[in-house]
Amino acid sequence: MLSAVDRVRAATGDGKREYRVEELAEAAGITTRTLRFYRERKLLQPPRKEGRIAWYGEAHLARLRVIAELLERGHTLGGIAELIGAGESGRDVAELIGLEAAIIAPWSDETPVHVDWAELRATFGDQLTEETTAESIAQGYVTPDEDGITHVSRRLMDATTALVAEGVPLAVVLEASRRTQEHVDAIAEIFTALVRDRILGALAADAPLPPGEAARLTEQILRVRPLARTVTDAQFALAMDRRVHAEYDELLRQRLEQREEGDAAEG
Repeated sequence: MLSAVDRVRAATGDGKREYRVEELAEAAGITTRTLRFYRERKLLQPPRKEGRIAWYGEAHLARLRVIAELLERGHTLGGIAELIGAGESGRDVAELIGLEAAIIAPWSDETPVHVDWAELRATFGDQLTEETTAESIAQGYVTPDEDGITHVSRRLMDATTALVAEGVPLAVVLEASRRTQEHVDAIAEIFTALVRDRILGALAADAPLPPGEAARLTEQILRVRPLARTVTDAQFALAMDRRVHAEYDELLRQRLEQREEGDAAEG
């Protein structure tokens, strides 16, 4: 004996599943009231009518799953209606969701870490002042609470601790962190503008995207993302090579001058 949700009906003889309203709601994990509300808001395409019975197909179920995913992403029902209006087929909407996911997907995979006040005092000693604490918070990486602080990145926290252990004052580490943040924000803006202007320009137009364009843009974004990190990493390494060699050459020059001055004084 098949349950209601497992019942199968041939719509046109091709074996496609069809659902009554109660069956469709159960398959989608929503109430029939919610389903009817979506119908009223034009979020769901009309069913096939057979007498007084309304039959819904796989396309309706796919649309309900798209709506659920968009709601989970924080979209409003009005925004969902507009998005669905931009591409009536379930595939078009799904492709737009995939494009959005590719654009806003996190770049970092940092693990937060919580450190209590006692451990912080043991690690940083008298360098843990109101000023250094305020600077840490101002940079946006640290959130304080009664028990201690939560740092957004265990790697950054470990690097800070290691630098202080090597004798670099905490205030100096935080100043370097602040200046680095300013520069990496500028780098991020360069690549954001590149993607915005050279790849995603079509999204700014009023006209809907051509069929398949969202999927093509998604694939392009996924290819470009690692390239941005590669360019940044390679250029940083090359810049460090240039600066370190220049600094070392300057140090050798100064030492040579001091030695020559010493020899001249002795002579």
